[in-house]
Amino acid sequence: MVENEVKEVCSLDKELYKCITDNIDTDKVVLTSKSILHILNHHPDAYNEVLIELKQAILDPDYIIADEKHEDTGIVVRKIESSLSNGVHSFIVLKICTDSKNGVFANSVISGWKISDKRLQSYLRNKGVLYKKENS
Repeated sequence: MVENEVKEVCSLDKELYKCITDNIDTDKVVLTSKSILHILNHHPDAYNEVLIELKQAILDPDYIIADEKHEDTGIVVRKIESSLSNGVHSFIVLKICTDSKNGVFANSVISGWKISDKRLQSYLRNKGVLYKKENS
């Protein structure tokens, strides 16, 4: 992995993510080498599954939860569809870009880890749910 490498993940649906902020300057979502290292170092048990599920989680989240500590940031939650991960969800911290500087900056994945159904239910009770997919 090259230091300061940036990989494009996908394009997000601006209408869906307006629940985080109305001021979304670009639909491009990126993952930096710094964020990959953060996930690997701080959440090694989640590294492979979170990165595999990353694009699908952003394109089709089950929930988007307010990140009360960081402006223009949301927590994207999606159930991991794997026989090995029964009742486990990917938990992605996504920073929305409100000023792309003419395409220089993009929406960015900050971190990601796995949470259990029980932990998710706690978040849903105690945090601001901005979006809930029907059937979730």
